[in-house]
Amino acid sequence: MPAPARPRILVVDDDPDLRASLDDALTQSGFDVSTAGDGIGMHAALAEAPHALVLLDLRLKDEHGLALARSLRERHPALPIIMISGSSDEMDRVLLLELAADDFLVKPFSPRELLAHVRAVLRRTQPAAAAAAPIEPAAQLHFGDWTLDLRERELRAADGSACALTPAEFRLLEAFVSQPGKVWTRDQLLEHTRSLETEVFDRSVDVLILRVRRKIEPNPKHPRYICTERGLGYVFAAPVTHGHERTT
Repeated sequence: MPAPARPRILVVDDDPDLRASLDDALTQSGFDVSTAGDGIGMHAALAEAPHALVLLDLRLKDEHGLALARSLRERHPALPIIMISGSSDEMDRVLLLELAADDFLVKPFSPRELLAHVRAVLRRTQPAAAAAAPIEPAAQLHFGDWTLDLRERELRAADGSACALTPAEFRLLEAFVSQPGKVWTRDQLLEHTRSLETEVFDRSVDVLILRVRRKIEPNPKHPRYICTERGLGYVFAAPVTHGHERTT
């Protein structure tokens, strides 16, 4: 059976919200995704279609991820595994990397960190899959008079001047502009603004959105970009174009 045009990632976690979040992040970056909540589902998914990599939670409800990783190694010795854990204990990482896993991610992690680990493991373990891996999304996203540069990680006005954003503000705006029209809940936005490498964000999402609105909206009291969906959350309501195109 020929390999899929896009690398397929299998996410194994008993938390349905985390499965959905990882599925969303990987799909938006061009990967095909399968999900499973336990070992039975994991092996069924692997039997159904070829996969390039498995993301496996260390601590499942009724099973231990390390035992599942070992069974994966026995049945699919060439299949790379990234373990996910809520513990940053060094012994956990060393044990997993020595016995079963190719890499290790500690919760919470940002979508960008997740994708960096996935692509790094694919490059190391499956050169062919890495060559076929999707390229990065367009580096520049345009809305209104603004350009969000994902490579330089900055927001620029029409005259080219930079608008200062904190790391959390940038990640919030990146999430919105990357998926215009999507309604985000507060919990989803909180996950997207967290990062292990940057500031610890302990204020409400509403305050963060207010700060971003004050920087990008012509009238923050009547926003046209980041709009409130009552009872649901927030949505980026303006059209977005990629590359050198601009909205009109």
